[in-house]
Order: sequence, then structure tokens, then C-alpha cells
Amino acid sequence: QVQLVESGGGLVQAGGSLRLSCAASGRTFSSYAMAWFRQAPGKEREFVAVITWSGGSTYYADSVKGRFTISRDNAKNTVYLQMNSLRPEDTAVYYCAARNGLGIVAVTTFYDYWGQGTQVTVSS
Repeated sequence: QVQLVESGGGLVQAGGSLRLSCAASGRTFSSYAMAWFRQAPGKEREFVAVITWSGGSTYYADSVKGRFTISRDNAKNTVYLQMNSLRPEDTAVYYCAARNGLGIVAVTTFYDYWGQGTQVTVSS
């Protein structure tokens, strides 16, 4: 069992930056691939970024590539999402998710555990 708690969301102006954190409980955090998804009002939850258990591979949605960076610290059981050059269209609730498996997966249904989400609002 893995419990995930996100933090770091807030209100920021367009062009600004935020760093989201996701703290995980459980001794097997280092064996899980971790991802960030987001959901804007009236829209489906969409993939943002994923990092493998070792941190050796990452993958990003085209909409955030070059602006967002996912990273993890297995010693702290934490995964991060550094978000730069934020745009109003990045406004959403951001969710952290964990998957016990290999490879890069960008589909919500393959993830086993989810956090409660943190709101990110980007003003124009």
C-alpha cells in the first residue's frame, strides 16, 4: 500500500514557476514508477510527466515538454514537478500517481495509487 500527498500548488502569474512535491508512504516507494497528471474543470484527467523507479527515464506530454521537469528522491520518498514558464492553460488540479511496474506508461488506468491533488492556478 502506498499513500501519496501532494503539496506546492497555488496561484501564480503567467510566466512564473511552481514546484510541486508528492510525499509517499511505504517502504517500497523506490520500486514504483511515479507520474503527474492534471485535470482542468470540465476536462478529462490528462498525463503530464512520468519517471521510472530509478529516475533513469522520464517522459513528458508535448504540452509541457521543455517547461516542466519531473524528478525523484528515493531517499526522501518524494517526487517533484518543477513547472516553469507557466501558462493559463496549465491551470488544473495536479495529481501524483504511483505504478508498480516497468516502463513508461502515460495512461491513468495503469496507475495503482493516487494522491488527493493540489490546485495550480495561473493568471494571465
